[in-house]
Amino acid sequence: MTILAEDPGDIGAKANTFLESMRPHRVRKEPLNWARQAEADLKTAGDCFQAGNYYASAFFCQQASEKALKALYIAMRAEPPPRSHNLAEISQDLNVPREILSFLRSLTPEFIVSRYPDAAGGPPCDLYDEANTRPILEGTRKVVSWAIRKTKT
Repeated sequence: MTILAEDPGDIGAKANTFLESMRPHRVRKEPLNWARQAEADLKTAGDCFQAGNYYASAFFCQQASEKALKALYIAMRAEPPPRSHNLAEISQDLNVPREILSFLRSLTPEFIVSRYPDAAGGPPCDLYDEANTRPILEGTRKVVSWAIRKTKT
């Protein structure tokens, strides 16, 4: 007497089909979480800029750009992004406009330079001012806007 009404092979196939049907829901939420944090980091960068904490603004600009790119990476590729802070590396295969890619290459070092005196050749708080941080913030706004718009489409 057979207790199972179905072939065990069919159960495995049905389970895989069910799991695959659930995957888009899981994948879709993850890039939105990254995008939301990118927007929060961009706001923090602006707040730090307004308060005159320019080195912190530069750091949060790098973080906002990285998270926005990782949101887009996950949305486009349905796989985890590279475990890297190199924004040009994360941008590979994302069809990033040339102007944005050039900015990302210049922004990548801010991950380290804006935080560590030994990497910056002195205290980061002494190296950043309004004049050299404003272009970083403006460029980051373009990156985050572009990447999040692409993520949500």
